[in-house]
Amino acid sequence: MRRSAGFTLIELMIAVAIIGILASIAYPSYQRYVERALRADAHAGLMEAAGIMERCYTQFNRYNDSECSLVGSNILSPDGEYTITVSFPDPPGGQGYLVSSSVSSRDGCTENNGVMTLNHLGERNPSACWD
Repeated sequence: MRRSAGFTLIELMIAVAIIGILASIAYPSYQRYVERALRADAHAGLMEAAGIMERCYTQFNRYNDSECSLVGSNILSPDGEYTITVSFPDPPGGQGYLVSSSVSSRDGCTENNGVMTLNHLGERNPSACWD
């Protein structure tokens, strides 16, 4: 009698179990990678907007000059995942700004409702989202 070549059901079940175990280990690592990449996009957008505001201050000696104000305009982060907005919480003399990112539930940053901010003093909030 000739024996047929191929895999037995047990061999296939073992292979599927091994693939399942490897996938259950790899998926959380992949999720963390995606979260870090999304946060890096928000950080880049916030830093870009802050750089624009600092150049305005260098040129006009105040942040909210009409020549360079970003208030009311929505700036997209480099990858387009976040909308960056600029506000001026210190009304007298335009001596401060606050740039903030929109909320993205996919980046894993849940503190402060997921909104990351950067101000004219370089304070980054929430600090857990800037690590």
